[in-house]
Amino acid sequence: MVTQPQQATQVHTRLQAAASRQRLGEVGRIVGLVTYVTFALFPLFWILLMSLKKPIDVIAYPPKFIFTPTLDNYRDALSRPDFLLPYKNSLIVTIGALAVTLIIGLPAAYALARMDFKRKEDIAFSFLSLRFAPELVIILPLFVIYQQLKLYNTYIGLILVYQLITFPLMVWMMRSFFEDVPREIEEAISIDGGTWWHSFFMISFRIVLPGVAASTVLGFIYAWNNFVFGLILAGRDTQVITTGLLQFISFQEIQWGSMAAGTMLTIIPEFLVAIFALRYMIRGLTAGVVKG
Repeated sequence: MVTQPQQATQVHTRLQAAASRQRLGEVGRIVGLVTYVTFALFPLFWILLMSLKKPIDVIAYPPKFIFTPTLDNYRDALSRPDFLLPYKNSLIVTIGALAVTLIIGLPAAYALARMDFKRKEDIAFSFLSLRFAPELVIILPLFVIYQQLKLYNTYIGLILVYQLITFPLMVWMMRSFFEDVPREIEEAISIDGGTWWHSFFMISFRIVLPGVAASTVLGFIYAWNNFVFGLILAGRDTQVITTGLLQFISFQEIQWGSMAAGTMLTIIPEFLVAIFALRYMIRGLTAGVVKG
């Protein structure tokens, strides 16, 4: 027969074992997270090191982790017109594409979420299908069309083609956010004499603002990093930064240090946009906007 002290000892032993398993699980999760973060960020860390190295240190073998840093690569990148012009072009095209997407995509997402009309789901699926076809499949027909319509090597042409990237993302993300908003809010606005547009602007800029921020940030990142559209549809005057980095590659040499510095400078706008909208983005990418 088990006495009461023995029972207490057994319970204490089980609690200690459970606590040990919990601590081991926490340690395992931390190790796994650190491993993943290291794996994901190491290429970026390596590019940062390259951008601070002299040419002889960049190609050194074995690789040097201890060296005298220099900013010459950044000075070289920032002094090159063939880098600064694509940088400016990317800002113009990406911001312009997002502006058009917000103007068209938000009302479209709201209509798909709130209105009932014939073939609504087919239309929604057609928006999503814009992202199905690989870019290399559609780029040649687009090139021919752009040549005929005089849209090749123009900002307008790039802004329009970037809608294939940003528009489906905006519509499908924002549709889910609009659907989470209780209809009672719209009914209350309608009772107060508000129109469809009043409901749309009230919900868009007050209730689902986290979703708008999250969609905008993701759209900016995808558009900024696009390579194929800029490579084929942009000329010398409208070359974007993803193809502008190729200027550091010549038939004589590859300027690894300057290219790495240019890459780090290219990442800055994405970080600034993400940090600026971080508070809204976290709310927008997690549980939703309205509970109920």
